[in-house]
Amino acid sequence: MELPAGELVLEGHRSIEAALEARARAVHRIWAVRPGDRRFRRLRALAREAGVVIDQVEPERVDEVASGRTHGGIVALVGPRRTVTVHQLLAGVGERAFLVMLDGIEDPFNFGQAVRALYAAGVDGLVVRRDWESAVTTVTRASAGASELMPTATAATAHEAAEACRAAGMRVVVADGADDAIPVDHADLRGGVVVLIGGERRGVTRSIVDEADVRIRIAYGRERAPDLGAASAAAVIGFAALRQRREMAS
Repeated sequence: MELPAGELVLEGHRSIEAALEARARAVHRIWAVRPGDRRFRRLRALAREAGVVIDQVEPERVDEVASGRTHGGIVALVGPRRTVTVHQLLAGVGERAFLVMLDGIEDPFNFGQAVRALYAAGVDGLVVRRDWESAVTTVTRASAGASELMPTATAATAHEAAEACRAAGMRVVVADGADDAIPVDHADLRGGVVVLIGGERRGVTRSIVDEADVRIRIAYGRERAPDLGAASAAAVIGFAALRQRREMAS
């Protein structure tokens, strides 16, 4: 089935719930094979609140627009996500926020997994250099909807994001594997920080690394261990920052 121009598909009730809750994009319609399914109780409440109708359809109708078979019998047709600048994100989260920029991740599943970990770790906001709308189905499923809920800004370059955060009084921290970088457990990741995490292939741009206020690395438990992927690195860094913030609050 060919969708109208600009219309995208979200699959599975968690992704759709997140889109309805976040209200960062328009949800045009929801198709479900069994709208009364008990798993959809919260989704039905959110849809009523948003004024979105859930239509009962045949399984074939869902399969026509879904990319796989793990949709659970429910899909939503949605509009594009409204974009936010770094300045707008900073105005919403405050200068004492903990932000992460994911730069250079190419696989939508890995990106979704990274966002899922960062959201669980309580990261205040995310900065990306590209939008993931062309792969929104995979990203939302891999992140269990966290990609919809996470406050997210788009920047043209990592330099632009870093300078905007630095101008707001934040420290720019770069995840770097060099031996002289500070182990993440010893680095100060409390408020007013943006951490740049690069993708598996390219990492963070060298000039950004050279200009960073702090460079951190993940200390491995074995010599010559393979480097962690971006999603795993994001989880380690995100939860290290969460531990510090909790200690500061106690």
